[in-house]
Amino acid sequence: MKKLTGLLLASAVSAATFSQAFAADWYPYDAAKIEPPFAEDGKSVDVSYVPLEKASKAWNICVSFPHMKDAYWLGVGYGVAEEAQRLGVKMNLVEAGGYTELAKQISQIEDCVANGAEAVVIGAISFDGLNNLVKEVRAKNIPVIDVINGISSPEVSAKSLVSFYTMGHSAGEYLAKKHPAGGEEVLVGWFPGPAGAGWVEAANKGFLDAVKDTAVKVLPAKYGDTGKEVQLKLVEDELQANPGIRYIAGTAVTAEAAQGVIRERGLEGKVDLLSFYITPGVYEGIKRGFIAASPADSMVIQGRIAIDQATRLLEGQEVIKHVGPKIFVVDKDNVDSVPQTNILPPDDYKPVFSVN
Repeated sequence: MKKLTGLLLASAVSAATFSQAFAADWYPYDAAKIEPPFAEDGKSVDVSYVPLEKASKAWNICVSFPHMKDAYWLGVGYGVAEEAQRLGVKMNLVEAGGYTELAKQISQIEDCVANGAEAVVIGAISFDGLNNLVKEVRAKNIPVIDVINGISSPEVSAKSLVSFYTMGHSAGEYLAKKHPAGGEEVLVGWFPGPAGAGWVEAANKGFLDAVKDTAVKVLPAKYGDTGKEVQLKLVEDELQANPGIRYIAGTAVTAEAAQGVIRERGLEGKVDLLSFYITPGVYEGIKRGFIAASPADSMVIQGRIAIDQATRLLEGQEVIKHVGPKIFVVDKDNVDSVPQTNILPPDDYKPVFSVN
């Protein structure tokens, strides 16, 4: 395993400094890098990720998210804010308000750059729709880090993300093992998220590939924004149209929203819930037995790594250009032993939009 070496600690730290600023509270972290970076057919190589211990100056980093409407992006936000504070860099976070707001995201990033951002971290609304913007930003010699969702531009400087194909595949594998070929057919309602987003298309392909040639029959995907009201309506409509459904699988918001519907309709034990990524609501649902399982992509760590990558690029330090935490499945058997603050924000966390 390769470890990246952080900067040496200063010999003295003021007592007024954030008390845990340089503590190894999250690293080294089991991760996987892609070689060569950004290649669709790249090889996954295990690494132990170690960030810098401190930035050499308070770099100005802009972070752009699709929205902060669900706990998933709250978790990524927790990661970027905590790592910015730990490293001693400035961070300003903007959010566009939803996956329909591509033009707003582009405008917000342009404003960030105009206001002096030295690096930009982007959780992309669209896989292809930001490519012209990335080209413009990189032409100004400003690093662009692709976090979580995926951007198709080859001009990004680094990627902090996992394979959502693997996330979807892991969720599908869970069902495939329970219902192999030859068994009684089970019907699955599938809700992968907003159409056109890179992470959604990847997860959709992974999920469908995993259940191919099994007893799992997946209904046509129901796409929609990851707002709770949107997902709730999709689930209600699918249950109405297909009363024989055995599983509801999809985004974390889908699983969270569906819990109430399942209870209200007396479907406990008849319809099980499955998410292909984890949030506090999914985590609690697994602990309470309302949700069967979910792969974990450690979204907090992805946010932390993105800020570290941006800082390394600004300082001319060695950087792993394409890396993400290792994926593992959380279910009732291991949920109590998973370190919560690596994969989720604290229970009482409120969004932090600026670190100075």
